[in-house]
Formats: sequence, structure tokens, C-alpha cells
Amino acid sequence: MAGSGVITTSAHPKALWPGVHAWFGRDYEEYEAEYTDLVDVETSDKAYEEEVESTGFGLATVKPQGTAVTYDTDSQGYTKRYTHVMYSTGYICTEEEIEDNQYEAVSKKRAGEVAFALRQTKENVVALLYIRAFTSGYNGGDGVVLCSTSHPTIYGNQSNRLTANADISEAAIEDLCIQISQAKNARGLVMRLMPKTIHVSTWQAFDTARILKSVLQNDTALNAVNVLKAMNAIPGGIKVSHYFTSDSAWFIRTNVKHGMKLFQRRKVQFVRDNDFGSSNALAKGSERYSAGHSDWRATYGTPGV
Repeated sequence: MAGSGVITTSAHPKALWPGVHAWFGRDYEEYEAEYTDLVDVETSDKAYEEEVESTGFGLATVKPQGTAVTYDTDSQGYTKRYTHVMYSTGYICTEEEIEDNQYEAVSKKRAGEVAFALRQTKENVVALLYIRAFTSGYNGGDGVVLCSTSHPTIYGNQSNRLTANADISEAAIEDLCIQISQAKNARGLVMRLMPKTIHVSTWQAFDTARILKSVLQNDTALNAVNVLKAMNAIPGGIKVSHYFTSDSAWFIRTNVKHGMKLFQRRKVQFVRDNDFGSSNALAKGSERYSAGHSDWRATYGTPGV
């Protein structure tokens, strides 16, 4: 292999190495990044990140004349730790391939495949946060799954999941929007929690578009306005994930600032070198990150029926 070195980049896989673009787009095309619709991306320079819930204060109390103020405590809630994981893959060009002048053609193709694999890995890692949102054992910092009817708080158990599972429909979206509007913080105080985007699989994309974008109510003979559209109930629109595996589960992301997250510890890095023993050329790509949720109020959902 002609030399060795390290390339660090966050660019699209087609732009990683000279010549990759020409091959990568010829046989298969890829979707634009979808994971950024599902999580907020932040950077990290540590082995892990921890985020701690702050419970805030409860309602003020009546202070009779001449008495002291009743002091409240802003206590610590649950802690969410993001432990960064290294994801890596690579390829080999044999001595014979190099000797037979196949290195350039083979290496360009495999470099594109490595870049594509890393990108697909990140998409799947993030999508799994939603795929496992209802699966026992994949718990958040509060000890329950992402979408649950029993998130423990000082105020009592709270829910970010429809009580009755429902497939995507106008009525079900309205019910989940109403549930979001009634959200409370850890001390039971009303929050301005607002729907932002709705997230569905490819199986649900067309139905969701009909429901949200019809001027009048979808699939009825009534001359009634589509209130979801009229009220701009989902201002960020529809986000389709090609990595969701359920044909019935769907979610609404809210305006919570510290909810669904991906911490990027290190961007994609490509390393090239030679193996003395075999005279093969080696190349590998890797990146390091972690994904999860800090505040369950960031996502409301239902597994469907």
C-alpha cells in the first residue's frame, strides 16, 4: 500500500477518499441522514457524559403575617449516563491484488463500503432508541422504558404513552397531542410542552400524509375542517424513518431541549497501513459516540395495535 495515514472527517461517505464518489453513487443510492431527526447531536471530550434531572420547586405556600417563609428544595432527580462506544470496520487488499494492479479499483470500492457501513450503523443505533421504546429491560435513567405509563416522579407516576394502544389516525394523533399539552414537570407543575414532529415508518408514511395534509377531514364525507392541519398541530411535519422496524409504532417529538441525544465523542476516522507479515494493505474506519434519552418528555408514542 502506498504509505499510511489517518483521515478524520464528518463528511458524507462519498467524499471520504478520492475516487470513492465515482463508485459509491453508481450502483446504489442512500437516504440523507435521518438520525438527526430523531436525536439532538452534541459533542463530548470525555469517556462518558452524565445528565442529572433537576426537580425544581413545588407550588408556593400561603405565608401568614409575621411567620417565616417556607423554603423548598431543588432536589436531584435521576441520572442518565452516556458511555461512549467505538464502532469500527475495515478491509484488506491482499499482496496479490496489489501486485496485479487491482489495488486502486478494489480499495476505492471497499472504502465506500466501509463509509456506508459506519453511516448505516449510526442510523440503526439511533433508530433502536425508538424500536426499543416499549421493550422491557431497555430502561432510561428513571428505571423504566422510554415510552411508559409509569415514569416515577416526586409528583407521582406520569405517562408519555397512549393508555390504549392505537394505530396512526386523526383521533389518535389528537389524543397524543392532548396528552402532551397536559404534561407536568417532576413537581407536578404545568409545562409548555408542545408537539414538534411526528415520526413514522415507511408503512405509515402515506396514511400520515393524508391525515395531516388534507384540508378537510381525511376519509369522511363530512365537510369538516382538518383541525390538525388548521391548528398546525405538528409544526415540524412528518419524519419518515427507513430504519424503524414496526409497521404500527409511531412517535411525536416535543420541544424538550435536553431529551433525545447523541454525544459524538470522535468523528469518523480512517486509517491506512501495511501488514509486514503478509504484505497486505489494511484500511479501517471508526467513530465513537453514544445515544440515549435524558428526559422522557422529549418523545411520546404508542406501539400501535
